[in-house]
Amino acid sequence: MRHCRAAIVLDTGAASRGSGSANTTKEKQVRQWFVDNDLIEGVIYLPENLFYNTTAPDIILFLNKAKPAKHKNKLLLLNASREFEKGDPKNYIPDEAIVRIAETFKAWREVDKFSRIVSREEIAKNDYNISPSRYVHVSEAEEYRPISEIVDELKILEDEGAQIDNALKSILSKLAL
Repeated sequence: MRHCRAAIVLDTGAASRGSGSANTTKEKQVRQWFVDNDLIEGVIYLPENLFYNTTAPDIILFLNKAKPAKHKNKLLLLNASREFEKGDPKNYIPDEAIVRIAETFKAWREVDKFSRIVSREEIAKNDYNISPSRYVHVSEAEEYRPISEIVDELKILEDEGAQIDNALKSILSKLAL
């Protein structure tokens, strides 16, 4: 049986360069062909500063000509950008993180802020950007507060500032400055 699977390490630009651009690029066209022909099984976004030729993060692109039925027309995108330890001179992925990455990918499952299964249609809507960082957000969600609460807090801070100004003026006048 001929090999149907391949894994390739690439710079992150290969997953996104040319997306959203008015000018088409070869990289985007290549990604589009692979997505449209359902050959990409998944992408893992790696931490920064792992390799000696770059400090930028890289990706591992998994190609599969014989995807299982449950994987058809879908990609598993895994954001492992936080799965590292600082090293000197390079960062490294600890063993337990490697196990977590491998087990999640092999099980082909979604994990909050770590992995997501995305349809080919969603990839197409995102201009064939296949970077996991686009679909799997690892940062904490921003907290939104009502405007009235913020205005009330600003009023309190302005009042405190005025009191501090008055106290400072009093001290300076006593010093005859």
